[in-house]
Amino acid sequence: MPPEGIELKDKEEILGFEEISRLVGLLAEMGVEKVRITGGEPLVRKGVETLISQIRSIRGIKEVCLTTNGVLLKEKLPALKDAGISRINVSLDTLKPERFRSIALRDRYDDVLAGIEEAIRLGFAPLKLNVVVIRGMNDDELLDFVEFVKERPIQVRFIEYMPVGDNGWDRSAFVPCSEMRRVIEERHRLIPISSVAHSTSEDFRIDGFLGTIGFIAPISNPFCSSCNRLRLTADGSLRTCLLNPFSLSLRDLLRNGMGDEEMKEAIAEFLNGKHWQHPPIEELLYLKDRRMAEIGG
Repeated sequence: MPPEGIELKDKEEILGFEEISRLVGLLAEMGVEKVRITGGEPLVRKGVETLISQIRSIRGIKEVCLTTNGVLLKEKLPALKDAGISRINVSLDTLKPERFRSIALRDRYDDVLAGIEEAIRLGFAPLKLNVVVIRGMNDDELLDFVEFVKERPIQVRFIEYMPVGDNGWDRSAFVPCSEMRRVIEERHRLIPISSVAHSTSEDFRIDGFLGTIGFIAPISNPFCSSCNRLRLTADGSLRTCLLNPFSLSLRDLLRNGMGDEEMKEAIAEFLNGKHWQHPPIEELLYLKDRRMAEIGG
Protein backbone atom coordinates (compact mmCIF):
# COMPACT_ATOMS: atom_id res chain seq x y z
CA MET A 1 0.00 0.00 0.00
CA PRO A 2 1.29 3.51 -0.72
CA PRO A 3 1.97 5.62 2.40
CA GLU A 4 -1.00 7.84 1.64
CA GLY A 5 -3.29 4.83 1.20
CA ILE A 6 -5.79 4.41 -1.63
CA GLU A 7 -9.31 5.63 -2.21
CA LEU A 8 -11.59 3.09 -0.58
CA LYS A 9 -14.61 1.77 -2.44
CA ASP A 10 -18.13 1.60 -1.10
CA LYS A 11 -19.26 -1.85 -0.04
CA GLU A 12 -21.82 -1.87 -2.87
CA GLU A 13 -19.01 -1.63 -5.43
CA ILE A 14 -17.36 -4.82 -4.16
CA LEU A 15 -18.45 -8.26 -5.28
CA GLY A 16 -20.28 -10.31 -2.67
CA PHE A 17 -19.33 -13.92 -1.99
CA GLU A 18 -22.29 -15.26 -3.96
CA GLU A 19 -21.33 -13.10 -6.95
CA ILE A 20 -17.71 -14.26 -6.79
CA SER A 21 -18.80 -17.90 -6.54
CA ARG A 22 -21.13 -17.53 -9.51
CA LEU A 23 -18.39 -16.00 -11.65
CA VAL A 24 -15.87 -18.65 -10.62
CA GLY A 25 -18.48 -21.28 -11.46
CA LEU A 26 -18.85 -19.87 -14.97
CA LEU A 27 -15.10 -19.74 -15.44
CA ALA A 28 -14.82 -23.33 -14.20
CA GLU A 29 -17.31 -24.37 -16.87
CA MET A 30 -14.99 -22.68 -19.37
CA GLY A 31 -11.95 -24.65 -18.18
CA VAL A 32 -10.52 -22.85 -15.14
CA GLU A 33 -9.30 -25.40 -12.58
CA LYS A 34 -7.19 -23.37 -10.16
CA VAL A 35 -8.15 -20.27 -8.16
CA ARG A 36 -5.80 -18.06 -6.18
CA ILE A 37 -7.20 -15.76 -3.50
CA THR A 38 -5.08 -12.62 -3.42
CA GLY A 39 -5.39 -8.90 -2.79
CA GLY A 40 -4.50 -6.28 -1.61
CA GLU A 41 -4.45 -8.45 1.48
CA PRO A 42 -7.16 -11.15 1.35
CA LEU A 43 -6.99 -12.07 5.04
CA VAL A 44 -8.43 -8.70 6.08
CA ARG A 45 -11.71 -9.52 4.34
CA LYS A 46 -14.25 -10.68 6.88
CA GLY A 47 -15.31 -14.28 6.31
CA VAL A 48 -12.68 -15.04 3.68
CA GLU A 49 -12.63 -18.65 4.90
CA THR A 50 -16.28 -18.97 3.88
CA LEU A 51 -15.49 -17.69 0.39
CA ILE A 52 -12.61 -20.16 0.07
CA SER A 53 -14.86 -23.03 1.12
CA GLN A 54 -17.53 -21.98 -1.39
CA ILE A 55 -15.01 -21.81 -4.22
CA ARG A 56 -13.43 -25.12 -3.24
CA SER A 57 -16.83 -26.80 -3.58
CA ILE A 58 -17.42 -25.58 -7.15
CA ARG A 59 -17.41 -28.38 -9.67
CA GLY A 60 -14.27 -28.32 -11.78
CA ILE A 61 -12.13 -26.36 -9.30
CA LYS A 62 -9.27 -28.63 -8.30
CA GLU A 63 -7.15 -26.26 -6.25
CA VAL A 64 -7.59 -23.07 -4.22
CA CYS A 65 -4.41 -21.21 -3.24
CA LEU A 66 -3.66 -18.04 -1.29
CA THR A 67 -1.25 -15.12 -1.62
CA THR A 68 -0.82 -13.07 1.56
CA ASN A 69 1.52 -10.60 3.23
CA GLY A 70 1.63 -13.06 6.13
CA VAL A 71 0.75 -10.62 8.91
CA LEU A 72 -2.45 -12.46 9.90
CA LEU A 73 -1.39 -15.86 8.57
CA LYS A 74 -0.54 -17.73 11.77
CA GLU A 75 -3.86 -17.07 13.47
CA LYS A 76 -5.84 -17.82 10.30
CA LEU A 77 -4.02 -20.99 9.23
CA PRO A 78 -6.24 -23.63 10.91
CA ALA A 79 -9.41 -22.12 9.43
CA LEU A 80 -7.74 -21.70 6.02
CA LYS A 81 -6.70 -25.34 6.00
CA ASP A 82 -10.19 -26.47 6.99
CA ALA A 83 -11.66 -24.29 4.23
CA GLY A 84 -9.58 -26.05 1.59
CA ILE A 85 -6.51 -23.91 0.89
CA SER A 86 -3.85 -26.20 -0.56
CA ARG A 87 -0.90 -23.87 -1.24
CA ILE A 88 0.27 -20.55 0.12
CA ASN A 89 2.47 -17.76 -1.25
CA VAL A 90 3.83 -15.16 1.16
CA SER A 91 5.01 -11.77 -0.11
CA LEU A 92 8.12 -10.76 1.82
CA ASP A 93 10.68 -8.32 0.41
CA THR A 94 13.26 -8.35 3.21
CA LEU A 95 14.65 -10.49 6.02
CA LYS A 96 15.75 -7.45 8.00
CA PRO A 97 13.24 -6.30 10.66
CA GLU A 98 14.18 -2.62 10.43
CA ARG A 99 13.96 -2.67 6.65
CA PHE A 100 10.63 -4.48 6.87
CA ARG A 101 9.28 -1.64 9.00
CA SER A 102 10.45 0.87 6.41
CA ILE A 103 8.91 -1.02 3.47
CA ALA A 104 5.65 -2.22 5.03
CA LEU A 105 5.15 0.77 7.36
CA ARG A 106 4.23 -1.77 10.04
CA ASP A 107 6.26 -3.44 12.78
CA ARG A 108 4.95 -6.94 12.00
CA TYR A 109 8.05 -8.78 10.77
CA ASP A 110 7.94 -11.33 13.59
CA ASP A 111 4.29 -12.08 12.83
CA VAL A 112 5.13 -12.82 9.19
CA LEU A 113 8.01 -15.12 10.13
CA ALA A 114 5.80 -16.93 12.65
CA GLY A 115 3.16 -17.43 9.96
CA ILE A 116 5.73 -18.89 7.57
CA GLU A 117 7.03 -21.35 10.15
CA GLU A 118 3.51 -22.38 11.18
CA ALA A 119 2.48 -22.92 7.56
CA ILE A 120 5.44 -25.26 7.10
CA ARG A 121 4.56 -27.08 10.32
CA LEU A 122 1.00 -27.61 9.13
CA GLY A 123 2.19 -29.13 5.87
CA PHE A 124 1.86 -26.27 3.39
CA ALA A 125 4.93 -27.29 1.45
CA PRO A 126 6.51 -26.17 -0.66
CA LEU A 127 5.58 -22.72 0.57
CA LYS A 128 6.39 -19.96 -1.91
CA LEU A 129 8.06 -16.70 -0.91
CA ASN A 130 7.57 -13.80 -3.35
CA VAL A 131 10.39 -11.24 -3.28
CA VAL A 132 10.24 -8.14 -5.48
CA VAL A 133 13.85 -7.07 -5.97
CA ILE A 134 14.57 -3.33 -6.12
CA ARG A 135 18.04 -1.87 -6.47
CA GLY A 136 19.07 0.14 -3.43
CA MET A 137 16.27 -1.33 -1.33
CA ASN A 138 16.78 -5.09 -1.00
CA ASP A 139 19.04 -6.28 -3.84
CA ASP A 140 21.77 -6.87 -1.23
CA GLU A 141 19.65 -9.66 0.31
CA LEU A 142 19.59 -12.14 -2.58
CA LEU A 143 22.03 -14.53 -0.91
CA ASP A 144 20.29 -14.09 2.45
CA PHE A 145 17.03 -15.31 0.92
CA VAL A 146 18.82 -18.23 -0.73
CA GLU A 147 20.30 -19.21 2.64
CA PHE A 148 16.86 -18.83 4.25
CA VAL A 149 15.49 -21.74 2.18
CA LYS A 150 18.46 -24.04 2.71
CA GLU A 151 16.72 -25.99 5.48
CA ARG A 152 13.13 -24.99 4.78
CA PRO A 153 10.74 -26.47 2.15
CA ILE A 154 10.26 -23.05 0.55
CA GLN A 155 10.62 -21.84 -3.00
CA VAL A 156 11.90 -18.28 -2.92
CA ARG A 157 10.84 -16.49 -6.12
CA PHE A 158 12.71 -13.35 -7.09
CA ILE A 159 10.43 -11.05 -9.08
CA GLU A 160 11.40 -8.10 -11.26
CA TYR A 161 10.15 -4.68 -10.19
CA MET A 162 7.20 -3.75 -12.42
CA PRO A 163 5.75 -0.33 -13.26
CA VAL A 164 2.14 -0.78 -12.15
CA GLY A 165 -0.06 2.25 -11.63
CA ASP A 166 1.67 5.25 -10.12
CA ASN A 167 4.24 3.31 -8.10
CA GLY A 168 7.20 5.57 -8.84
CA TRP A 169 8.99 2.95 -10.96
CA ASP A 170 12.51 4.06 -11.86
CA ARG A 171 14.73 2.30 -14.38
CA SER A 172 17.74 2.83 -12.10
CA ALA A 173 15.99 0.71 -9.44
CA PHE A 174 15.26 -2.14 -11.86
CA VAL A 175 17.25 -5.36 -11.40
CA PRO A 176 16.82 -7.90 -14.24
CA CYS A 177 16.60 -11.55 -13.31
CA SER A 178 19.75 -12.24 -15.31
CA GLU A 179 21.68 -10.03 -12.87
CA MET A 180 20.03 -11.66 -9.83
CA ARG A 181 21.00 -15.05 -11.17
CA ARG A 182 24.62 -14.01 -11.76
CA VAL A 183 24.92 -12.83 -8.15
CA ILE A 184 23.61 -16.14 -6.80
CA GLU A 185 25.70 -18.24 -9.18
CA GLU A 186 28.87 -16.63 -7.84
CA ARG A 187 28.15 -18.59 -4.64
CA HIS A 188 25.95 -21.54 -5.71
CA ARG A 189 25.49 -23.82 -8.70
CA LEU A 190 21.88 -23.52 -9.89
CA ILE A 191 20.46 -26.73 -11.34
CA PRO A 192 17.39 -26.25 -13.62
CA ILE A 193 14.08 -27.81 -12.60
CA SER A 194 11.58 -28.74 -15.29
CA SER A 195 8.79 -26.16 -15.30
CA VAL A 196 5.12 -27.05 -15.35
CA ALA A 197 2.99 -25.87 -18.27
CA HIS A 198 2.23 -22.13 -18.29
CA SER A 199 4.61 -21.47 -15.40
CA THR A 200 5.75 -17.85 -15.05
CA SER A 201 8.81 -18.87 -13.05
CA GLU A 202 12.18 -20.31 -14.15
CA ASP A 203 13.08 -22.67 -11.32
CA PHE A 204 16.34 -24.09 -9.93
CA ARG A 205 17.58 -26.24 -7.10
CA ILE A 206 20.88 -26.25 -5.23
CA ASP A 207 22.53 -29.47 -4.07
CA GLY A 208 22.02 -29.94 -0.35
CA PHE A 209 19.19 -27.39 -0.11
CA LEU A 210 15.68 -28.35 0.96
CA GLY A 211 14.21 -25.25 -0.72
CA THR A 212 14.44 -24.06 -4.32
CA ILE A 213 14.96 -20.81 -6.24
CA GLY A 214 12.75 -19.23 -8.89
CA PHE A 215 13.00 -16.14 -11.11
CA ILE A 216 10.01 -14.27 -12.58
CA ALA A 217 11.01 -11.85 -15.34
CA PRO A 218 7.91 -10.08 -16.74
CA ILE A 219 9.98 -7.06 -17.85
CA SER A 220 13.26 -8.45 -19.20
CA ASN A 221 11.78 -11.69 -20.55
CA PRO A 222 7.98 -11.37 -20.98
CA PHE A 223 6.04 -14.64 -20.91
CA CYS A 224 2.73 -13.20 -22.12
CA SER A 225 2.28 -15.66 -25.00
CA SER A 226 2.26 -18.65 -22.63
CA CYS A 227 0.48 -17.00 -19.68
CA ASN A 228 -3.03 -18.38 -19.10
CA ARG A 229 -3.87 -16.40 -15.96
CA LEU A 230 -7.00 -14.35 -15.47
CA ARG A 231 -7.50 -11.82 -12.70
CA LEU A 232 -10.83 -10.87 -11.14
CA THR A 233 -10.59 -7.69 -9.07
CA ALA A 234 -12.58 -7.12 -5.90
CA ASP A 235 -14.97 -4.86 -7.80
CA GLY A 236 -15.53 -7.40 -10.55
CA SER A 237 -13.21 -6.38 -13.38
CA LEU A 238 -11.75 -9.26 -15.38
CA ARG A 239 -8.17 -8.71 -16.57
CA THR A 240 -5.76 -10.83 -18.56
CA CYS A 241 -2.61 -9.02 -17.42
CA LEU A 242 -1.18 -7.13 -14.46
CA LEU A 243 0.53 -4.73 -16.85
CA ASN A 244 -2.38 -3.94 -19.14
CA PRO A 245 -5.50 -1.98 -18.07
CA PHE A 246 -7.62 -3.82 -20.70
CA SER A 247 -10.58 -5.15 -18.64
CA LEU A 248 -14.23 -6.23 -18.66
CA SER A 249 -16.64 -5.42 -15.81
CA LEU A 250 -18.30 -8.74 -14.99
CA ARG A 251 -19.94 -7.08 -12.01
CA ASP A 252 -21.95 -4.80 -14.28
CA LEU A 253 -22.98 -7.66 -16.56
CA LEU A 254 -23.96 -9.73 -13.55
CA ARG A 255 -25.98 -7.00 -11.87
CA ASN A 256 -27.69 -6.06 -15.12
CA GLY A 257 -29.23 -9.53 -15.19
CA MET A 258 -27.18 -11.19 -17.91
CA GLY A 259 -27.70 -14.96 -18.07
CA ASP A 260 -24.96 -17.54 -17.65
CA GLU A 261 -24.56 -18.43 -21.33
CA GLU A 262 -24.46 -14.78 -22.37
CA MET A 263 -21.89 -14.15 -19.66
CA LYS A 264 -19.69 -16.95 -20.95
CA GLU A 265 -19.96 -15.58 -24.48
CA ALA A 266 -18.95 -12.12 -23.26
CA ILE A 267 -15.99 -13.59 -21.37
CA ALA A 268 -14.87 -15.62 -24.40
CA GLU A 269 -15.06 -12.57 -26.65
CA PHE A 270 -13.02 -10.57 -24.13
CA LEU A 271 -10.37 -13.29 -23.89
CA ASN A 272 -10.08 -13.45 -27.67
CA GLY A 273 -8.91 -9.85 -27.52
CA LYS A 274 -6.00 -10.64 -25.16
CA HIS A 275 -2.88 -8.77 -26.25
CA TRP A 276 0.05 -10.93 -27.31
CA GLN A 277 2.37 -8.96 -25.02
CA HIS A 278 2.08 -6.23 -22.42
CA PRO A 279 3.01 -2.68 -23.48
CA PRO A 280 6.70 -1.68 -23.44
CA ILE A 281 8.16 0.18 -20.47
CA GLU A 282 7.89 3.52 -22.24
CA GLU A 283 4.11 3.10 -22.47
CA LEU A 284 3.65 1.48 -19.06
CA LEU A 285 5.12 4.54 -17.37
CA TYR A 286 2.34 6.71 -18.77
CA LEU A 287 -0.60 4.31 -18.58
CA LYS A 288 -3.23 5.40 -16.10
CA ASP A 289 -3.97 2.20 -14.25
CA ARG A 290 -4.84 0.99 -10.79
CA ARG A 291 -2.16 0.48 -8.18
CA MET A 292 -0.99 -3.05 -7.51
CA ALA A 293 -2.91 -3.08 -4.21
CA GLU A 294 -6.12 -2.48 -6.18
CA ILE A 295 -5.44 -5.10 -8.86
CA GLY A 296 -4.01 -7.93 -6.80
CA GLY A 297 -0.46 -9.15 -6.32
